Amino acid sequence: MRQVIDLEGVLVSAFVINLTLALLSLAVLRWVFGILNLWRWTWDPPLAQFGLLICLLGLYTWLL
Repeated sequence: MRQVIDLEGVLVSAFVINLTLALLSLAVLRWVFGILNLWRWTWDPPLAQFGLLICLLGLYTWLL
């Protein structure tokens, strides 16, 4: 796994790329959950969103 990614001469940490992907995925998931009204099934929606963010970050770190 790479520790640093070169984007057109700018060295970016792989963690920043993974975090950006996780935040974008979370934004899409929040939109879908809002459309389908799935947040009513969670006890604490902000805590569930934070848990999703951590899971997505781990998934992207593992996959990339």
